[in-house]
Amino acid sequence: MDHLSCSICELRCRFSEGRSGACGCYELKGHQIVERFMDRYLVVCPISIETVPILHFNPGTKFLQITTTGCNFNCSGCISTVLVREMSPDSQSLQHLSVEQIIARAFEIQCQGIVFLMNDPISAFPRFLKIAKLAHTKGLKVGCSSNAYFTLEALTQLTPYLDFINIGMKGFSDKAYHACGVPQILPVLRNLKILHDAGVHIEISCILTRDNPSELMDLALYIAGISRSIPLQVMRFLPFETASITQEPSIREAENFCQDIRYLLDFVYLFNTPGSEYLHTYCPRCNHVVLYREFYGPMGAKVHMPQNGLPESFRCSTCCYELNLVGSAAQSAYQEGDFEGGYPLTRAMEIVESIFIAMGITQKALVVRAWEDVLQHGGLHKLHQSIQHPRTYIEAIRYFGKKAHVSEQAEALCKYLEERLAFIETAIASVTRRPRVYYAMGKPLFYINGGRLENQLVETAGGISVNRELPVGGRPGRTLTVSELNRLNPEIIFISAFISNSVEDFCTECLQYGLRIAAVENRKIFTFPSSGWDFGSPRWILGLMYIAFVLHPDQCAFNIMAEADMFYRNFYGIPFEPMDINLSFSKPSRHWRWH
Repeated sequence: MDHLSCSICELRCRFSEGRSGACGCYELKGHQIVERFMDRYLVVCPISIETVPILHFNPGTKFLQITTTGCNFNCSGCISTVLVREMSPDSQSLQHLSVEQIIARAFEIQCQGIVFLMNDPISAFPRFLKIAKLAHTKGLKVGCSSNAYFTLEALTQLTPYLDFINIGMKGFSDKAYHACGVPQILPVLRNLKILHDAGVHIEISCILTRDNPSELMDLALYIAGISRSIPLQVMRFLPFETASITQEPSIREAENFCQDIRYLLDFVYLFNTPGSEYLHTYCPRCNHVVLYREFYGPMGAKVHMPQNGLPESFRCSTCCYELNLVGSAAQSAYQEGDFEGGYPLTRAMEIVESIFIAMGITQKALVVRAWEDVLQHGGLHKLHQSIQHPRTYIEAIRYFGKKAHVSEQAEALCKYLEERLAFIETAIASVTRRPRVYYAMGKPLFYINGGRLENQLVETAGGISVNRELPVGGRPGRTLTVSELNRLNPEIIFISAFISNSVEDFCTECLQYGLRIAAVENRKIFTFPSSGWDFGSPRWILGLMYIAFVLHPDQCAFNIMAEADMFYRNFYGIPFEPMDINLSFSKPSRHWRWH
């Protein structure tokens, strides 16, 4: 039997007829290793470059994102599992586009270039190389987000056409790479040096967990040995899939870590932390803020666009220090559509998945067909609208149940949701005083947009959402000022169940900011008993009951933990165990598996 080794990544999988390698995207045909599903794309849409995320290359400019399926790594807690492992690479929802059509699309929507992200370009290397070559002849920039496990042969082919790369490092040890299914870190370190020497703009991202601060400190030292000006993006670990919730560092811990490594590197950024000032670009010499950015969903950022546009020169306006920013800045902001651009698409796929899992469906094929329905027929916008209110969310469950021919299971879930919803609505109907409630995500000054489900739950539970008095912007919200929050003077604060914070750390920051509001003075600040209770999955009903109990305990005296256990047993067939639950919208437990 003929065998051939793949020369794209350092796993160097050996192929025989009918067998694919670790990423599942190549096969042996006629003594050649070829892509199994050439020219198929899960995502082709415009994004701002910070969504990649890339922060120091043409700030604010618009690029065409391309995404396929598959990955050569298998990392615990991967945010992209739904598309790299669960979406079939031959799904009918993937678009067929030639290399020439991709280039034409970039010009048609006035993009600066093309960027491959969300899954690794290693899993679609031949076509990415063709795109990169043609894009350069047309004057377009080319970049990607990658684990950089390229072979020397593959990297040598790609480097002349690559303008920028975000290298997602898994740690700074062979052990960290073993955990992702590959033997060693050495190829990544070799490729990092090659790319830097070739003049490719490099930014490095790395996950910070509770266990690896010392390892990341060693990584920062190594990067500094190459260049202090390489930006390091610290990704505060958000546990998904099989990952344990205990591995998520607190916001305070993550910010303290970033402060420590700023002594080693000129540019250190903190992601997955709404409201953190560690997303801004500071001058390494005088610490003046040169560029402001906002949290923009998991793994994303959005540059703040002043009225007169971003500065033409990337020198500090205070001390004239020249910063390591490349190219030219955009003069107008680009706003991605609902669930478009970067990782919010994976959240949309998880929300659909969560509905089916709560209906008792454990066969992945039904979920994949629902994804195809959403992705093919402009369904992302409809999905985004339907999940923002309890009643329309329930109708979305009925829709998916009918489409998948599981209406009976859908109706059982809807009946439970409607009964609890009706009870709360009746219980608070006679309430004359409704408290003013502020909904934060992460840090005190980052608010969730007023139209989102979280604020709908507040109003359904008998509160007044002060978030509705604030301008809509960002994704899922934006930062307000201390004076604005003081003016709102909420009586009660809820901290998002998705990206949360401890009440103690939250209160400490409120006092540091100088907030003079009733919720802080009276210690009326609340977190949820478990993640996933206020957005995304049907478990929002548990969040609604909890909010109603906090706001009106006499009328809504729920035993929250007992209700959670009953919900889990009825709809997931397992008991409610808080320590087994992580931030996945869809999977009810990190131990849950498809049948």
